[in-house]
Amino acid sequence: MKRLYLAVAIGGMLGASLREWFELIIPTVPSFPLGTWIINCTGSFLLAFLYAYTARIIRFPQWLRVGMGTGLLGAYTTFSTFCVETVTLLQHGAFFAALSYLIISLTVGILFAFLGHFIANRIPVSKRNVVKS
Repeated sequence: MKRLYLAVAIGGMLGASLREWFELIIPTVPSFPLGTWIINCTGSFLLAFLYAYTARIIRFPQWLRVGMGTGLLGAYTTFSTFCVETVTLLQHGAFFAALSYLIISLTVGILFAFLGHFIANRIPVSKRNVVKS
């Protein structure tokens, strides 16, 4: 159990640092939170890929799966920032931008999650490691 909490803590530290780094290097676009959008879309892909792929591997350690998923990718993605940025756009009267951000984020995020799951299930896994269904 200690290993799981430690993996989540270390993953969270790395994910939050990675998110901040991306926020700093992604160019700012007026009336559209591009950094958060890219982070959330890539995070949706990576989380779906991770869980779909590791669910098929019988010997993949649960502590590592949770550390990477909940810790690293949970801290990397940022639903609360997405919500606050949407509200900020609305408060500044940018209704079209807020609605566009909301629709584009949800649509692309779900598509990226589907794509991550789809690709993960196409990657071969050693027969001795496959979970039998």
